[in-house]
Amino acid sequence: MKLQPDHLDVQSILGYGPGWVGLGRNGIAEKIEHSVVIGSGGEKFDWNCAHFEKLTAEHFALLADTRPELVIFGSGARLRFPPPAFLRVLMAQRIGIETMDTLAACRTYNILAGEGRRVIAALLIEATGSQTERIPLSE
Repeated sequence: MKLQPDHLDVQSILGYGPGWVGLGRNGIAEKIEHSVVIGSGGEKFDWNCAHFEKLTAEHFALLADTRPELVIFGSGARLRFPPPAFLRVLMAQRIGIETMDTLAACRTYNILAGEGRRVIAALLIEATGSQTERIPLSE
C-alpha cells in the first residue's frame, strides 16, 4: 500500500551505457560522459576521477559537503570497494554509504530519490572504446 506519491520533480537517471549516463529533470535531458555526482536535492557536479584506481579520500570527502543521509557509490562497470580509509569522513558524519556497480547505483538512486530521500549518487564513468550500447534502467 502506497501512502505517499513519488517525487516526480527530482533529478533522475534516464539511462546508462558504457562511458555515459543520462540525467533528467523537469523534462530536460542531458548526456554526461564523465564521472558525476547527482543528488535528489538538485545537486550536480563533476566528480574529477576517470578511473577507479585514481580515487582518493578527497573524492569522498567532497560528498560529505552535500549533507545527504545516504551516498550511493557506483564503482564503474563492475563492483569494486574503495579502501575504508577513504570513507572515514562520511562515517564520522554518520552518512551512510553503499557501494555497487554503476548500473545498480543508477537504479537504486532513482528509487530512493523518488521516495523523497536525501540521497546522492557518486557515479564513476570510466572511458571506454564503445559508447553505442544502451542499457535501460528497468528490465
